[in-house]
Amino acid sequence: MSHRHSLLSHAPDAAPSDEAVVRTAAPPSARTSLETLRAAAARCRACPLWRHATQTVFGEGDAHASLFVIGEQPGHSEDLHGHPFVGPAGLLLEQAMAASGVKREQLYLTNAIKHFKWVLRGKRRLHKSPAQKEIEACLPWLQAELELVQPKVVLCLGAIAARAALGGPVRISEHRGRGIRTAQGYDVVVTVHPAYVLRLKAGAAEAAYRMLTEDIALAARLALA
Repeated sequence: MSHRHSLLSHAPDAAPSDEAVVRTAAPPSARTSLETLRAAAARCRACPLWRHATQTVFGEGDAHASLFVIGEQPGHSEDLHGHPFVGPAGLLLEQAMAASGVKREQLYLTNAIKHFKWVLRGKRRLHKSPAQKEIEACLPWLQAELELVQPKVVLCLGAIAARAALGGPVRISEHRGRGIRTAQGYDVVVTVHPAYVLRLKAGAAEAAYRMLTEDIALAARLALA
């Protein structure tokens, strides 16, 4: 994928103070590894979401994975533990991956948004969808992850992840079931988010789960092609 334009120079630098907004690009030499990128992202103040999150939840997994998975944002469990896809949706994702013959250790998993956005309902922190400006603020981190991992296939879980990967509005029903070739040289496969499956009632949930497993299997086949 040598034709891919460099995205690393657009990764936001760490803020010098809590009030600063990160807008300065860091030199490519500062982004030589995922660990370096992770450390910088932990200090990001490009949007206000860091203020109410426990921590930044950066991507993790095989640094040379051919299959790269993007979710929307960390949930309550991910925010507490600091790892992506460790809550109920993550468990369902692992179940769907196992059904599709895919192992977590073969993947790189991350989210379009690196901080948990939530609203308090009683004593529970409930997911709140990110605003477009928050997606845009976090996009350079995702782009830098993609540049470092260099996957063959990107599996997007949900419309927000797909929008971040493809650069525009996405309808899951219209875009799923096929690989979408990007200018960066990788294919994008769009599917439902496991959290969406968990919110559905029995019959609809079963259909959505089948859709999820089918799309994971498709992404895995494309990654091996």
